[in-house]
Amino acid sequence: MADPERARKMADRIKVIIAKRLERGLRDPRLGFVTITDVKVTGDLQHASVFYTVYGSIEERTDSAAALKAATGMMRSEVGKNITARLTPSIEFIADGIPENAALIDDLLREAHERDSITERDAVTATYAGDADPYAKPRESDEDDDTADESVAK
Repeated sequence: MADPERARKMADRIKVIIAKRLERGLRDPRLGFVTITDVKVTGDLQHASVFYTVYGSIEERTDSAAALKAATGMMRSEVGKNITARLTPSIEFIADGIPENAALIDDLLREAHERDSITERDAVTATYAGDADPYAKPRESDEDDDTADESVAK
C-alpha cells in the first residue's frame, strides 16, 4: 500500500499529463471539448480513474466517450513516459456527472423559490381557521366563588 500523499501527487500529475495531451489534440474527430475534472488513483498505484466532462449535446458526449475509450492505450503510454513510477497505472475514463447534478440542483432551487413566493402571496390574504387567539385563557373567578371558598375555610 502506497502512501496516500504519494497517490494524491501521482493523481495530480496524471491529471496534468492527460490534460496537456488533450490540449495538443488527438487525431479523432469524435473528440469534443473535454475537460479533465479529477483523477483518483488506487492505494496500490495500479489503477487511475480519470473523470471528465464534455461541453455539448448528448451526441457529442457519447462521441467523446468513444474517442477517449479508443485513446486509452495512447494516454497510458503518455502517462508512462512522464511519471517516475515503476509501473504505469491502468487508466479508465469516467464521465463526471457534475453538470447534470448542477442543473438538477438549479431546478430544485428554482422550484423551491417558486413555492416560497406562492406561500408568501397566500400568507397576505390568509385568515385563521378558528379564533384569532386559539390559546386557552385562565378562567376568571366570579365573586360568588370567592364567598364559597371563604365559607368552606371557616
